[in-house]
Amino acid sequence: MAEKIDQLIESFNDNFAQVGIIGLGYVGLPLALTLAENAFSVTGFDVDQEKIDRLQESQSYISHIADDSIKKHIENGRLSATGDFSQITGMDAILICVPTPLTNDGKPDLGYVISTAEAIFPYIRKDQLIVLESTTYPGTCSEVLRPLFEKGGMKSGVDFYLAYSPEREDPGNPKFGTSTIPKVVGGDGEDAQNLALALYNQIVVKTVPVSSMDVAEAVKLTENIFRSVNIALVNELKVIYDKMGIDVWEVIEAAKTKPFGFMPFYPGPGLGGHCIPIDPFYLTWRAKQFGLETRFIELAGQINTAMPNYVVTRLETALKDRFDTDVSSASILLIGLAYKKNVNDTRESPAFSLIKLLEEKGAKVEYFDPFVPEIPTTRKHAALAGRRSIEWSTENIQSYDATLICTDHDNIDANELFDNSRLIVDTRNVISADLGNLDKVVKA
Repeated sequence: MAEKIDQLIESFNDNFAQVGIIGLGYVGLPLALTLAENAFSVTGFDVDQEKIDRLQESQSYISHIADDSIKKHIENGRLSATGDFSQITGMDAILICVPTPLTNDGKPDLGYVISTAEAIFPYIRKDQLIVLESTTYPGTCSEVLRPLFEKGGMKSGVDFYLAYSPEREDPGNPKFGTSTIPKVVGGDGEDAQNLALALYNQIVVKTVPVSSMDVAEAVKLTENIFRSVNIALVNELKVIYDKMGIDVWEVIEAAKTKPFGFMPFYPGPGLGGHCIPIDPFYLTWRAKQFGLETRFIELAGQINTAMPNYVVTRLETALKDRFDTDVSSASILLIGLAYKKNVNDTRESPAFSLIKLLEEKGAKVEYFDPFVPEIPTTRKHAALAGRRSIEWSTENIQSYDATLICTDHDNIDANELFDNSRLIVDTRNVISADLGNLDKVVKA
């Protein structure tokens, strides 16, 4: 057995191994390209045939990934894509990067993880490394995945090797990509740990070994809970300071000049993305199994979830105060549908909640987003699918009663927006004082 492990480690060290990536989304595709860039032969697996077809045609479906980066590795043979899971047998390492959402009642939904495990189970062979990268609660790998893979008689740490290494992707962040972000690694035993470290050491700037898969799972949740709680704090401060006539953005800018003891977080219209709105509640659910409450986490969730309602209330008040107009008869232009700037990622975007709340009150709502020309199908807001972004023009902007800035894309002309909007509700501090008289701008 030691000889087999040494051979597998050597194949990782020599970038000779065959690596399979299951799930070719915002985590899996960048990971696949990073492995290919480091001379590994990578096979991407997905149940979405459209993704497979586009990759085979060297086309990207993620805004911050260029077609050329895919084309390069399709043509040199280092990257391929398929929906044929029988090819799992030929992989030396299998990295699972599938979604882990919440159910409608706020519980962890491991459906994608479990269905993936069941799909690849018939094709797993001895001496393979299997790593879960999807965010999840402590105990998932040891209590859910390991039993699924062992049900045929093979044993983790003897016949195959299981590890957990949480993804740390930040879509569209130009400073950090897959290869430049340290990678936390927790293995099911020493051999699994050493194998996972050997693989990731070839592609990332630094690996961070931890003592178990449970610890690695807890690390990922801790990172995102930290962000959720601090965002909730500044969202609450925003509401309080607004009542006092204080600009929370000015407060944060001044506070962050302190070189110690303070880290800036910024308010917004609500949480978006696949991590921060979801991950904390994986720990909430898990803690209840141990008879514990997560009061801090749940309070942060309540504050962040309430932000779209706060924004809509601010918009309603501004329309009434300035134009004596009810929101029920107003037309609203929402700027930015993506959950964060400069990407086309709409997962859990607060923009959907804002549209829903406004339309329930009778408002006419349209949107502009240069990265999202059409609203995709989503689990929570399927009724909005197919709506298209308006064309950017001064005439179009002038035709609305109010402009609501939800996402601060860099390529949106703030000057033109300011000059042609009757009223602006700014949730991202886009409109600055140097543009002119800010009487028509409301921060929310």
